[in-house]
Amino acid sequence: MRKLFCVFISFLIISCENKDVETNFIVIFVDDMGYGDLGSYGHPTIQTPNLDKMANEGQKWTQFYSASSVCTPSRAALLTGRLPIRNGLIGKEDNSSRVLFPDSEYGIPSSEITIAEKLKDNGYKTAIVGKWHLGHKIEYLPLQHGFEYYYGIPYSNDMDKVNGSIPYKRFMKNPNWVADTKEYNVPLIENNEIIERPVDQTTITKRYSEKAVEFIKKNKKNKFFLYLAHSLPHIPLFASKDFLGTSKAGLYGDVIEEIDHGVGMIINELKKNNIDKNTIIVFTSDNGPWLPFKNHGGSAGLLREGKGTTWEGGQRVPGIFWGGDIKPGIVNGLGSTMDILPTFLEISNSSPIDDRILDGLSLKNTLFSLEESKREKVFFYREREIFALRFREFKAHFIIKGAYNYPEKTEKIILKNPLLYNLNLDPSEKFDIAEKNPKIIEEIKDLINFHKKDLILKDDLLQYRIKNQN
Repeated sequence: MRKLFCVFISFLIISCENKDVETNFIVIFVDDMGYGDLGSYGHPTIQTPNLDKMANEGQKWTQFYSASSVCTPSRAALLTGRLPIRNGLIGKEDNSSRVLFPDSEYGIPSSEITIAEKLKDNGYKTAIVGKWHLGHKIEYLPLQHGFEYYYGIPYSNDMDKVNGSIPYKRFMKNPNWVADTKEYNVPLIENNEIIERPVDQTTITKRYSEKAVEFIKKNKKNKFFLYLAHSLPHIPLFASKDFLGTSKAGLYGDVIEEIDHGVGMIINELKKNNIDKNTIIVFTSDNGPWLPFKNHGGSAGLLREGKGTTWEGGQRVPGIFWGGDIKPGIVNGLGSTMDILPTFLEISNSSPIDDRILDGLSLKNTLFSLEESKREKVFFYREREIFALRFREFKAHFIIKGAYNYPEKTEKIILKNPLLYNLNLDPSEKFDIAEKNPKIIEEIKDLINFHKKDLILKDDLLQYRIKNQN
């Protein structure tokens, strides 16, 4: 009887302790990695044991989407839980630019609310390690948007080319060409100051992983939010000496396997400090693979096309959730990077954002109980236009266009007759079923029309906001 009593008391103590445990959050956001680039998502030669173990121990989402098929808008959407059309980060008003460049004048508006801002208000320590790409001027950098620490590159690793050189052209002529890190005058920033220029990109993945571990170690007794946004495998590709030439999948494989190694370092640090049970890690990509760069561009697996397009390969990405109270399993429901913000806010008991429309939906019940995802729609924007919409198992295309001018210029085609695919049966988007399903097409058109009326940012306000950043 006494033994049973002791067991009961121990159970009560553990239960009380668990109620007081705060959840930490880590988002690992890689750049241009395709749906088929991990072992757990079907790649036969790239070795990703740490990510594969996360997928096995946690949840592997098979229909998880980024909010855009290019860098800047996808990052804005993740951090704000809103479609890029709402915060203006969808390119200049003439659509000449889809992402921010070193000469861009604007960045993320101060009026936008990020995950970091909300969690910081709730007592979390916040940091970003890696690529920002939401404005390089000081008013747009991470410390002005909820992050207490920043270490990384402010935009893509192929920008700031030295002497205006265009190494892409050399790559197209020679697929075996490998870039020299000195050809890019890319800065490395710590907080608000440039500490290295040009940054040595051969060690950037290694340094990002080490900084992430350092942040965890420093804040093991605090609740924290870490946003680790790897600059790679965006081209040009670089790997440190410990990984260069080690993968059967070539240089691209070297890069992915070094990222995977860093994931293992992070998990080991969490376990070492006994905080793995109250830390949730999300691993995903900002968009699909940059296919025109062949063996340097990754793979979308069975999905059609890749980065820069609104086909499935452009926005459907790996989605792995691990740690905390996550119930293991394979999730076939729809999810989006925009869902991360409301999910984190609900799990952390942070105050909701109720003064604007959020496009994200909380995934808490799916993560903890494997309930069916609430998401039914995925919008496929290209700049300011809706090219396609997924509704439940169906996806309709109204406008199509190839990847952005690589290797040659592509033209926009407004379809007289929309294309329709059942993605549960046909994830490769091969078999058009529009002719036999006119009612579904009309239902999707109605959803798009309702969405357009519901947008907070009307056309004139959007242009004003892009110019004035408020």
